[in-house]
Amino acid sequence: MGKLITHTAYVKANLRLEELIDVVDDNTPTDDPLAKEFLEITDIIEQYEEIHFPIGLPTLQEMIELRMFEMGLKRKDLAALLDTSASRISDYLNGKREITLNVAKALHQKLNIDSDIILQ
Repeated sequence: MGKLITHTAYVKANLRLEELIDVVDDNTPTDDPLAKEFLEITDIIEQYEEIHFPIGLPTLQEMIELRMFEMGLKRKDLAALLDTSASRISDYLNGKREITLNVAKALHQKLNIDSDIILQ
């Protein structure tokens, strides 16, 4: 990790980035000084935001709901897919019950939910 970025440097970098966005585009050569500055500024902003605005993993409930939306599933459809009852799905989604090992495997295999999210 590079040096720590101050809030002031972060604000200045954002202001400069707004100026550069109007000048630098996909057609700007990578060796152009403004393109290099653009990349340096985005690195500064990224470093600051990773420290001060971290984005954590979604919860298992959020991932299940996202997959249900993406796949057009209702709770009863998900229950059939995971070989469990709709009321059990409701318990999982409302945090009233921990998932079983079989359901965890099915979530990973059938909904492609990352095991890190399932195990958190």
